[in-house]
Amino acid sequence: MTLTLRAGLLACAAGALTASAASAETITIATVNNGDMIRMQKLTDDFTAKNPGIELEWVTLEENVLRQRVTQDIATNGGQFDVMTIGTYEVPIWAGQDWLVPLTDMPEGYDADDILPAIAGGLTTDGTLYAAPFYGESSMVMYRKDLMEAAGLEMPDAPTWDFIKEAAAAMTEGDVYGICLRGKAGWGENMAFLTAMANSYGARWFDEEWNAQFDTPEWEATLTDYLDLMNNYGPPGASSNGFNENLALFQQGKCGMWIDATVAASFVTNPADSTVADKVGFALAPDKGLGKRGNWLWAWNLAIPAGSEKTDAAKAFVAWATSKEYTELVAANEGWANVPPGTRTSLYENQEYLDAAPFAEMTLESINAADPQNPTVDPVPYVGVQFVAIPEFQGIGTAVGQQFSAALAGQVTAQQALENAQTLTTREMERSGY
Repeated sequence: MTLTLRAGLLACAAGALTASAASAETITIATVNNGDMIRMQKLTDDFTAKNPGIELEWVTLEENVLRQRVTQDIATNGGQFDVMTIGTYEVPIWAGQDWLVPLTDMPEGYDADDILPAIAGGLTTDGTLYAAPFYGESSMVMYRKDLMEAAGLEMPDAPTWDFIKEAAAAMTEGDVYGICLRGKAGWGENMAFLTAMANSYGARWFDEEWNAQFDTPEWEATLTDYLDLMNNYGPPGASSNGFNENLALFQQGKCGMWIDATVAASFVTNPADSTVADKVGFALAPDKGLGKRGNWLWAWNLAIPAGSEKTDAAKAFVAWATSKEYTELVAANEGWANVPPGTRTSLYENQEYLDAAPFAEMTLESINAADPQNPTVDPVPYVGVQFVAIPEFQGIGTAVGQQFSAALAGQVTAQQALENAQTLTTREMERSGY
């Protein structure tokens, strides 16, 4: 082969590679900065190898910021993102506005019927799936078995709030805090926990006529007990702590108990990340004996905004990230205990997973126990366990969360926070015509 011919062939090959790269379709994915999503990003070489014509661009944000960015973009048809990570709250509201692409023709082999009914129900409108769950969750108690034993106590499978307070007091010693709970303001941060807690206390956001209910004894009891727990047995600066901050505290051995998302179980029991991995026990979220537990129902989902011009590529990615095969990929790389939980029936029929994940059955029981249609002791006009499924809730919930976070920080009293919550919620609901 002559030098001239070889140079020509090399030039053609380089040109072909350049053309291939130029023709590759780039999709932009907005997601939250939690462990499961970060793990997904590390494994996406598997996706790009199987889909060489698609490249991925990531926008990874803190939870409150993510919600603001994707809500603004989809409401204005901005087109910044091709795949959005959104929650169970947004899906039915946005689907009703025709803001989401229906997932009716997913790639061959995608088993939508395998999605847990409790999770699929919140993502389906008129029989059509509008988002695919990446992981599903409820909430439960995670606790230090060694500290519980040292305190002379035994955690029931179904504890009461009175027992939680007793245990928090008994386990608080030195730099170990008896309990860690969300304090960071946000409708999906502290208000997710507090709304679920309030349900178990007989409180509710609204009565059947859409009147705000923060001036009731039930909300006063909820907030008072929460503040007592956190001020007496919680870590300092708790008004800045959300999911990630409390996860770090628990993994470092600083929390006797943590009541939060069931998805955290794999992170607190992973010896690579948690100093107390072999000391963690699990229990259902607490109750007050009124027939409701303080657990929520949620899923982080992948959805495609109607403004995307790359829906086929986006569907290919959504299918990959929420498939049975992705679960097996995580298991091969990270172990079965670390696969995304709470989405597929088949996972809870997989003995390898059940053997590896001591929290699996408690997670499934918590998910199935949550009832979005009847979330409270008394009747309510809304759907949703730790949120109210109306468009106005995102703003109202965060504003109320700011009041309760200020109470935790000692800036206002519990009574002032409740009065302010009642006033601002009533005002916003009247403005919206309820």
